[in-house]
This record gives sequence, structure tokens and C-alpha cells, in this order.
Amino acid sequence: MLLHEELREIRDPVLRAVQDHPFWSGIRDGSLPPAALAHFLAQDTGFLLPTYARALARCAAAAADDAHALLLGRSVAGTLEARDRLRANSAALATTTGLPETLGDPPMDPVTQAHTAFLTAATAASFAAGVGALLPMVWFNAEVSDRLLRDTAPASRYRPWVEAYHPGESYRYAVRAFLDMADDIGKNGTARERATLVEQFSISIRYEWAFAESCTASLPDGRDRRPPFEESTREGTR
Repeated sequence: MLLHEELREIRDPVLRAVQDHPFWSGIRDGSLPPAALAHFLAQDTGFLLPTYARALARCAAAAADDAHALLLGRSVAGTLEARDRLRANSAALATTTGLPETLGDPPMDPVTQAHTAFLTAATAASFAAGVGALLPMVWFNAEVSDRLLRDTAPASRYRPWVEAYHPGESYRYAVRAFLDMADDIGKNGTARERATLVEQFSISIRYEWAFAESCTASLPDGRDRRPPFEESTREGTR
């Protein structure tokens, strides 16, 4: 079994929980309060994406393979460009979505702080740990944005935002390249490197759910949103 196939089995329960989360489902049907999306944008563009770009650069510096270094290096620029594009598009659509024209300078949310600290630590630890930590954001973004584009109601106030948020068809190649990089570690790395990648991946996917949850934590919807951690945790990765 290729390593990315093993990772997909670990990913799928959490991905389903993320896709069904009130944050993303609320964008699809238009019911999400604009304040929740504004929180997402402020934390994502103000803190998470800049940290992710630097984590990519740190991982690129640790890569022994030039092709891996090139992929990660290009992804640094792509991440920062995506951050700027997301801010500009959200400001342009403020009138129709109810978003503020400017996001201001809010404090870092505790979940964002934990997520950014994790990315920094993992990419400082080793190349395999860094790839495991970085892969979920690329993979989940592709899956979530594809479903948003496919299923967001035409009448949803967020439909124009979703169309601007989607990274485009070329993003599929980036996802494939990241999965190939993980497979390369699985095939050519040591047993410890493979285990480290799986462990860090298993932790990182939890932050994808936690970040969505942090954006709707104050919404009194009465839903049971306990983290889907147990079903996604593999023995030996706790």
C-alpha cells in the first residue's frame, strides 16, 4: 500500500466531520453568520497562512531531494499570494456577503495559536515530520473548496465568495505532488521516518476540524460538536 492510501484512511473520518461542520455547511446553504466567516478570514490570513508559508520554507530547507525543495519553495509563494488574494476578494464582496471591508487587527485565537505552534515545531523537527504536518492543509483545502463550489446554493449570499475562494483546477497538481512526496518518504525513508510522518499527519488533521470549530464556537446552535479525534487516531500515535 502506498503511504498516501494509508493516510487517506486516517483522513476520511475527520474530513467527513469537517465537511459537515456548521461552519462549512453554513457557507454552502448561506446560513452562516458573517461574523463567523470574518473570524475565519482574520485568523487564516492574519496568522495561519503566513505561518504555513514559513513552515513550508523551513521544510524546503530540510529537503534532501531538489524536486521536493522546489515544490515546497513554490508553495511558499503560492501560499502568500493566496493570502493576499483571499483578503482582496473578501473585501470586494463585503457588500453582498455582510463581511467587513477590513478585518482589523484581532488577537490570535487560542486554536490558531496552537495550530501555528504545531506547524512551527513539526517543520523544525525533521523533514518527515514537516511533510506530515503540512500535507493536511493542502489536501483538506482541495476537498473542502471543491465541495463548496459544487454544493453551495446559488441563492447563498456566499456563492460569489466561494467562487473566489476556490484555488482553481491547477491546485489538483499541487495536491498530487504533495501526496507523491509523502509516498516517496514511505518508499525510500526509514521505518521511523514513515511512522513520524503518519503521526504528525494524524495530529495535523485534527487542527482542520478545530479551526472550523473555533469560528463557530460562540454560535448557540445546540449541536454536539465533540472533536472526531478518537476515530481518526491510530494506535501508537496518541
